[in-house]
Amino acid sequence: MNGSPNDSLLGYPENQAPGAPVRSGIPEHGRIPKYYAVKAQLTLLVDELGEGGLLPTERDLALRYEVARETVRQALRELILEGRLRRQGRGTVVAGPKLEQPLSLASYTEGVRRQGRTPGRHLITLERFPCPPALADETGLRRGEPVWHMERVLLADEERVGLESTYAAVARMPDLDREFAPDSSFYAYLRNRLGVTLGGVDERIETVLATPREALLIGTPPGLPMLLIHRVSRDASGAPLERVRTLYRGDRFSFTTHLGGTAR
Repeated sequence: MNGSPNDSLLGYPENQAPGAPVRSGIPEHGRIPKYYAVKAQLTLLVDELGEGGLLPTERDLALRYEVARETVRQALRELILEGRLRRQGRGTVVAGPKLEQPLSLASYTEGVRRQGRTPGRHLITLERFPCPPALADETGLRRGEPVWHMERVLLADEERVGLESTYAAVARMPDLDREFAPDSSFYAYLRNRLGVTLGGVDERIETVLATPREALLIGTPPGLPMLLIHRVSRDASGAPLERVRTLYRGDRFSFTTHLGGTAR
């Protein structure tokens, strides 16, 4: 091993969180970009102010750290994208912790409630049309059979945090447009009203940028990274149940799961 015996300790102060970047993200050559040095100082300020705390203006921060305003602006942009800060009016405030959504059979509603937040949904559209070939091939539904398409904005404490599109066969839920309350849990409706038990689920996660329409509905800038989940669900007998496309704000969500070991 090269270097002195103490080199391995330089990036690991006692108070560093286990999930923090190794050596605080500082490259080995030691040349730290100015914006990153400002970002590190702003991170300390964010922790000091706490949720809802108002940051000084870009001008004041530039004077405090003796850098150009564009350097401060770049540091702020990264902290906003990471979900540490958010814009409020003409100012910038400290954001609350990210919502942790479990990768499980639980619904969005159940996941948000577990964190002490109030879930909600705002209906954009509920329509029916013949099942297109691509949807039929992916889910096992019959081509041309009537399917529902329900699009809803996801809310947490009235804050818009995502956009969800659900596709399901009309034959499975013919009275969806009359029986279902759009601001409630779809899974609770399936379970309690229709007696449907959720079976297997296939999910795929990727990062994307929202389209202009999606960004407008969610209330975010088009350049904000989104977490996109594709879900195909089946009931306990293996019959197709739903196909869901859900966009989550990358600055407001993280996903968790538990992987169990295999006993010998």
